[in-house]
Amino acid sequence: QAQLVESGGGLVQAGGSLRLSCAASGRTFTTYTRAWFRQAPGKEREFVARLRRSDGSSDYADSVKGRFTISRDNAKNTVYLQMNSLKPEDTAVYYCAASRFFQGRRVVEYEYWGQGTQVTVSS
Repeated sequence: QAQLVESGGGLVQAGGSLRLSCAASGRTFTTYTRAWFRQAPGKEREFVARLRRSDGSSDYADSVKGRFTISRDNAKNTVYLQMNSLKPEDTAVYYCAASRFFQGRRVVEYEYWGQGTQVTVSS
């Protein structure tokens, strides 16, 4: 059974950094689009970053551009999200996701999801 498991969340002060990991098991996701989403209390889940399946290129939500970096290690079947210059508004549960057929920014395009990891940024 394919599974995604996030780790690396925690409590950090504004301006600090965290690196999230998303380890995959049960299936090789090398040819899948991999993405990170987040959901703050009372808000909808929103796109953060993705690595496209077609060419491996990445892009980011405007709110994190220049601060966050998505990367992958195919040998470890793992995707990372390096988060720098964190702000209180980055506080959310962060989810990794994988899509076999799509490479967009919409939640519905992703069929595999992790359980989420909490990131809390204090001011």
